Amino acid sequence: QLQLVESGGGLVQPGGSLRLSCAASGFTLDYYGIGWFRQAPGKEREGVSCISSNSRVKNYADSVKGRFTISRDNAKNTVYLQMNSLKVEDTAVYYCGKCRAGGFWYATFDSWGQGTQVTVSS
Repeated sequence: QLQLVESGGGLVQPGGSLRLSCAASGFTLDYYGIGWFRQAPGKEREGVSCISSNSRVKNYADSVKGRFTISRDNAKNTVYLQMNSLKVEDTAVYYCGKCRAGGFWYATFDSWGQGTQVTVSS
């Protein structure tokens, strides 16, 4: 199965920006939808975004619409999540994994990586 490595997390102030990267190893991303979910202490896992294999379909959680943008560069075997206007509530460990863009996309994640910590604090 697909092996994925997340990077790009860090500490930012509210209103700041980060770009997360999800790099595949062992397999090409061309055949898979790839997305992001997050896990914060004491909270349920939340699907953040999913992009289809050909980038035709992009799904976002209501909580991040207008602030986050998912994209992919299949030539680099990498998926990105641009995070703007960050809020304290965005603090979580962010994971990327396989997903199926479309209906109930947020329930389709598997084969995720180790995660990267995003902390939003003043």
